Amino acid sequence: MLAYATVGSNDLERAKGFYDALMPVIGFAPMMEHGSGGRIYAGKGTMFAVVAPFDGAPATSGNGTMIGFMLEEREQVDRFHAAALELGGSDEGAPGPRGPAEAQAYMAYVRDPDGNKICAFKFG
Repeated sequence: MLAYATVGSNDLERAKGFYDALMPVIGFAPMMEHGSGGRIYAGKGTMFAVVAPFDGAPATSGNGTMIGFMLEEREQVDRFHAAALELGGSDEGAPGPRGPAEAQAYMAYVRDPDGNKICAFKFG
């Protein structure tokens, strides 16, 4: 089980505004402030955080790095994707079926305002 995931930001106030509005769509809520000026969110036995990089270097989105949130309903995937776009994120793949039919995978992809790639998905 994944315990937590973090993304970096060079504009923490903008990032916190984005995630403060987006994370409740999938049942996450702010848990505490992070020492870097970021914020930690908790939901469904895991945590997600937006932070300033520990080493003090600029935050960059990792090429090939993606964080996925497994959701309970396809409608949550749709709402997550729509909310991310309304909040200034960008589309990386509209909600819909992915992969072989037997996987019954329904996924959507977005990038947050810092370019971090996020997936919302439902299997079955």
